[in-house]
Amino acid sequence: MNDKLSKLQCQPQILWVGIGCRRGTSRQLIETAIQQVLKENQLKQSAIAGIATIDNKASEVGLVELCCLRNLPLKTFPAAVLRIVCVPNPGKISEQEIGTPSVAEASAILAASHVNWHLKMTNQRWEKTEQVPLHPSLNVKANSHHLTLSLAALEVKLLVPKQIFRLQEEPGAVTVAVAQSIKRIESINQLLSEHS
Repeated sequence: MNDKLSKLQCQPQILWVGIGCRRGTSRQLIETAIQQVLKENQLKQSAIAGIATIDNKASEVGLVELCCLRNLPLKTFPAAVLRIVCVPNPGKISEQEIGTPSVAEASAILAASHVNWHLKMTNQRWEKTEQVPLHPSLNVKANSHHLTLSLAALEVKLLVPKQIFRLQEEPGAVTVAVAQSIKRIESINQLLSEHS
C-alpha cells in the first residue's frame, strides 16, 4: 500500500490560462487550443488552477462549458483593469474594440498574481479602493488616465505569451496565454509594502 502511495504524484495547480476568444467560440475549440499550447510548452493540464478572461466573456458558452466540465474557476476582469497590466504583446485592434490591448496575457497575469484588484473610475480618474501610496520601486506609472504594473511587481511569470489558435472546421479563434505565480500575494497592500 505504501508503494502505491509513494507512486502517486500530487500536481499543484499553479497555472492560470488566459483566454481571449470571439463570441460564439465552441468549447471544443477552446479546449483544443489549451491542450495544444500546454503540450507544445511541456505543461501539464492537471496543473491548471483556473481560466481567466475579460468580464464580458463571463457568460460565453464555450468558456462556461469548459470550466464546468473541468471543474475550473473562471476569473474575469474588466477591460479597465486588464489595460493596466504591462504585457509583451499588446494588440491595437483589441484596444480599439474592447478597451484593452490584452485579454489573454493580462488576465492570466492578474489571475496568477492572486491580488484582489478593486479599481474604479470616478470623474475620469483612477482611484484604488485600498488607499495606499504608489511606490516608485514597483515600476508603476500612474496619472489620472494611466496606471500600469510590471510582471516583476506582480511576482508572476508569463510562461506562454499569447498564441492565436484556429481550426479550419471550427468558426472563431482563441488566444491563449499561461502565467504562473512566483509568490502568492494576498492584497495590493502586501504588494506595495514588500516593494517599499
